[in-house]
Amino acid sequence: MAIAYQETHSVWQEADQPFLPSLGSHETADVCVIGAGISGLTTAYELLESGRSVVVLERSELHSGQTILSSAHLVNALDDRYFTIRKKHGLEKARLAAESHTRAIDEVERIIRAEGIDCEFARVPGFLFLYEGDEVGLLHRELDACHAVGLKEVELTSPSSAFPVPLGPSLRFPHQARFHPGKYLAGLARAIQRKGGKIYTRTEAQTVEGGHPARVTTNRGFQVVSESIVVATNVPFNDRFTMHTKMAPYRTYIVGLAVPEHDFTPALFWDTGDPYHYIRSCIGANDEQILLVGGEDHRTGQDQAPENRFRLLRTWARDRLGVEGELRYQWSGQILEPHDGMAFIGLNPGDKDNVYIVTGDSGNGLTHGTIAGMLLRDLISKKDNPWSALYDPARVSLRSFTTLVSETAQSTAPYADWVTGGDVSTIAEIPAGEGAVVREGMQKLAVYRDHNGLPHFFSAVCPHLNGIVRWNSAEKTWDCPCHGSRFDRLGHLVNGPATTGLSAVVDSRIREEGAASA
Repeated sequence: MAIAYQETHSVWQEADQPFLPSLGSHETADVCVIGAGISGLTTAYELLESGRSVVVLERSELHSGQTILSSAHLVNALDDRYFTIRKKHGLEKARLAAESHTRAIDEVERIIRAEGIDCEFARVPGFLFLYEGDEVGLLHRELDACHAVGLKEVELTSPSSAFPVPLGPSLRFPHQARFHPGKYLAGLARAIQRKGGKIYTRTEAQTVEGGHPARVTTNRGFQVVSESIVVATNVPFNDRFTMHTKMAPYRTYIVGLAVPEHDFTPALFWDTGDPYHYIRSCIGANDEQILLVGGEDHRTGQDQAPENRFRLLRTWARDRLGVEGELRYQWSGQILEPHDGMAFIGLNPGDKDNVYIVTGDSGNGLTHGTIAGMLLRDLISKKDNPWSALYDPARVSLRSFTTLVSETAQSTAPYADWVTGGDVSTIAEIPAGEGAVVREGMQKLAVYRDHNGLPHFFSAVCPHLNGIVRWNSAEKTWDCPCHGSRFDRLGHLVNGPATTGLSAVVDSRIREEGAASA
């Protein structure tokens, strides 16, 4: 079942939102935060608590970003594994990674209690179990690393009756947590408003100018003048090249299965696969029990049949967990994988000394976003924070050079699409409700045929760094395989780093041929 991007529905979108207006005049504040996901709102909240005034700008709606597309695990069990983090960063920084993610879970819980946010928060254990064919020695390596970085309570065990099929040897991580991210964002937004912060939705920041004062100019020409700027937009749109060479965009997939007959252990689960699978239960519409099963990650725009990923998740849940159920939800999200496994939080490299970024979530965006709030609060306040070097966006990691080379090759290889033919020879071959790239002389066109058969023409060139977009049949989007920009079926921007949509093509001859094919 293919779900169009506009119709893709996360279980977490079922949450009331506070009224948030659009920006209709110039504003001033101590800090302007761009992006109203967990990174932006947590940063705004922490800054308000420290006595600063804050304006938050969000291009779309409160529940439109990547926070709402997560599986809502709050964990210090990092998917890059602590033995790998220790190898890449050294023991002390691996210890700081464990400490900061542990503190992030505690901070979410503190905010929920302080602000009375009803978001289904619960402390639960997490279990790391073996992927088919993996050896138990892998768990022993991770156990040793966990103890070395200070997670002394992690233990090797076997979860009993978690699923119909035994999981086998597992590492048990205590004191993890789960919550409803949609309700948390809504509660956080209300708390920010109570504290005097201002949040403007449907307000697109178009230019970011550091300096004293700093300025953000919106699509309607209004400006927010501030002392500091935080760009918390999942991927920094104010940087064209530098940060995008340090991380790679991946799609990750989730299915929600109705399983009312199962009594699942209240816990979080992951396996050791690459890409790995992640599991948790939650309550969906009409108080129905839902099992969320995620994984099957791949580089954005580099899978010819992404709709198969949802089917593979359901097959894996049946074969590995012994669970089947009616499909109620399916969606995918964008993950930015830094080459050394740690997010980028701090001053934007090469920019003025008052422009900060948050990016590179590495599959742990909820805790990384919360870490960002605490760390950026201290950096803007000129306070020392022991985590600053670990998350510094300007850092260079020679121990991750092999990963850097591999990911860079995957980012540059798709530029060969410039010299290939189209997906189809003629527009008439594109089914209604689908899209394809078509070569027209020296140019490539992204052509979408709507459900009435009428074709819509756009340049297939991504406005970020000129990659050729590819059609995503699962979500009806155009995805750039180079740096992960995404556009809806009609060329409108969905995800950066691009800052504009695909250019519409108005060549009359092309339109005449398209009309004839319809």
